[in-house]
Amino acid sequence: MAFPAAYSLTLPILCLTFCALSLSCSAFTSGDYADALEKSILFYEGQRSGKLPSNQRLKWRGDSALSDGSSDHVDLVGGYYDAGDNVKFGLPMAFTTTMLAWSVIEFGNSMQNQIQNVRDAIRWSTDYLLKASTSTPETLYVQVGDPNQDHSCWERPEDMDTLRNVYKVTAQKPGSDVAAETAAALAAASIVFKDSDPSYSSKLLQTAMKVFEFADKYRGAYSDSLNSVVCPFYCSYSGYHDELLWGAAWIHRASRDASYLDYIQSNGHTLGADDDDYSFSWDDKRPGTKVLLAKSFFENNIQGLQLYKAHSDNYICSLIPGTPNFQAQYTPGGLLYKGSESNLQYVTTSAFLLLTYARYLSSHGGVATCGTSTITADKLISQAKKQVDYILGDNPAKMSYMVGFGQRYPLHVHHRGSSVPSILAHPAKIGCNDGFQYLRSGSPNPNILVGAILGGPDNRDNFADDRSNYQQSEPATYINAPFVGALAFFAAT
Repeated sequence: MAFPAAYSLTLPILCLTFCALSLSCSAFTSGDYADALEKSILFYEGQRSGKLPSNQRLKWRGDSALSDGSSDHVDLVGGYYDAGDNVKFGLPMAFTTTMLAWSVIEFGNSMQNQIQNVRDAIRWSTDYLLKASTSTPETLYVQVGDPNQDHSCWERPEDMDTLRNVYKVTAQKPGSDVAAETAAALAAASIVFKDSDPSYSSKLLQTAMKVFEFADKYRGAYSDSLNSVVCPFYCSYSGYHDELLWGAAWIHRASRDASYLDYIQSNGHTLGADDDDYSFSWDDKRPGTKVLLAKSFFENNIQGLQLYKAHSDNYICSLIPGTPNFQAQYTPGGLLYKGSESNLQYVTTSAFLLLTYARYLSSHGGVATCGTSTITADKLISQAKKQVDYILGDNPAKMSYMVGFGQRYPLHVHHRGSSVPSILAHPAKIGCNDGFQYLRSGSPNPNILVGAILGGPDNRDNFADDRSNYQQSEPATYINAPFVGALAFFAAT
């Protein structure tokens, strides 16, 4: 349909004026967010370890690590590679699972045709975590692969020939952090499958309770037990107290068993309930636990949980410029900035907590108290949207930091399987050292890791699309997981 010339000239001006005045103007449509949601879930198919299913959509991946666990006479096939390497690290995998499940619990009603895909992504992990939790009594298998050997090679997972050592925590060598996080993952996932697969849900919850009991009974940090196998890769820098409280909170939410609420109220002060912490990640669960338990305060008015609402307010207010409690750092372009390595992991977790807390506040007519001022749910949503939109391309570089989304996104991703020719394109084995030519190559990755969110730009909004710069160009499962929930929220608005 043709329009008069005057209309075609004035319409953009009117739109720009409206956008300048309107709080609802967006760089992206609900359809854009839905597209990003689908891709953010598809990413997990690129991280799969084990025997791939017939409905695998990322066809450049193949079967890998089919003998994992055999050195200990257990079946540990499956699960996810954490990032751009070929190691299965239990702590970040479990946290990824918890956050994918929490995304469904809070925003699953907005996921529409993606709900089965995200359930599949969760189940790929929980099937593995169940095996890791139940294969041997009073033992939790927490890692497959020697990270030092793995990192000395640049191999696609289908070819890897490095040692697939198995690492575990036991009564003698405890790992309360990784065990309690595993319990949290299984408990959260049990909620996801409660209606669609009740027997599986029950198995997840019962196993979560047993793993939590193991975590609490044999206390200690897994990095003290496993040392250089997990450090510096995924050291438990925050200790294990935060995971014990987090695990108990999730089992209580899943089971409504009053004994876990008693545990939280009896042990909370020694496990970090009084601490304010401002980074939510695979290592430190304190902000997430506060928000999770604040929901119980809102719903049941349990006065012993009021402090979790107060500390949730403190975390939320720390992110909002102009409040008395504000202390976050933002780049000139408006991105939350916590650190030079994989910064976007903190952006996705904070956006998720902002939206989840906004949901709790809206449901109960509440506000966040920031000193002498109050913040409404709408303000939290607006702040989260700025972070989500920045990642998707509304930023100074005009680059999407989600691979495969938008017109411009990183092409040199620090990821072995994505950067080395696939077994379909190059069936012959590419050995440990032979693969480094692809790490150093200036050519784009031949296999697009659709949906992967990378480490992201620096504190000045600069991004080097450089495969060797893993701090900025490496994806990770735990970056994507909370973003799934955030995207679902905006896809429905």
